[in-house]
Amino acid sequence: MHSTLFAHVPVPSTGRYTLQNPQLLKADLTQGQGSVLARQGAMVAFEGQVDFQSQYRNNSWRNVQRMAGEGLELMKCKGNGQVYLANFAQHIHVMEAGRGITVDSKYVLAFDSTLGVGIVAIDSAVEVASAGAYNLELTGAGQVALLTSGEPLVLEVGPGRNICADADAVIAWSTSLRTQMQAPTSSSGVWRRRGATGEGWEMQFQGTGHVLVQPSELLPPTHLRGGMLGLNMRGNSLGGSRA
Repeated sequence: MHSTLFAHVPVPSTGRYTLQNPQLLKADLTQGQGSVLARQGAMVAFEGQVDFQSQYRNNSWRNVQRMAGEGLELMKCKGNGQVYLANFAQHIHVMEAGRGITVDSKYVLAFDSTLGVGIVAIDSAVEVASAGAYNLELTGAGQVALLTSGEPLVLEVGPGRNICADADAVIAWSTSLRTQMQAPTSSSGVWRRRGATGEGWEMQFQGTGHVLVQPSELLPPTHLRGGMLGLNMRGNSLGGSRA
């Protein structure tokens, strides 16, 4: 049998996470420590002896969901094998969690169970019910795989270099950054989605670190729910020192 399809074979690796292509990730459970927590339904294939378990029995995660309104449903992947993960052909990016990343859980594909999970709040000058006031923070030794709709952009924040971004386009940012929600216009139309200017609510970032945005202001597929997550990345990451 001959076909160009046979050029698309698994990419060999010795790491915990390896991109097979921009939209498909291999998680090797034989590498690293602990299990992998992945979005339920994200597994497209696996090989070896892998056990998939629901995370609903995890009390700490249920508390996070209750307090932050998180809708991210996780499954635990453990055993001796490799799991291939994807989500609606979105682009996948792997990074170190380090001292903290903040990211909307709608854009989380998987992360190491060794990471700490917490809740952070966005300082909002006004009450915006749909802005997502509470978000998740991942910290510690381990990696996280994030999703974007298209190729993302990483913006650096530093002294005298503040960044504002559309809240619908923001994926993640360094936990060291100070954040604030603000309206781009004083028009009464701002209370409608995108208001009179055609723009939604903005997030302002101050301090030292990085912000990850995607080239889309559209919401993810309708089954993706959740608030925001927080991460500070090193190496190939969104690293930054605490202010």
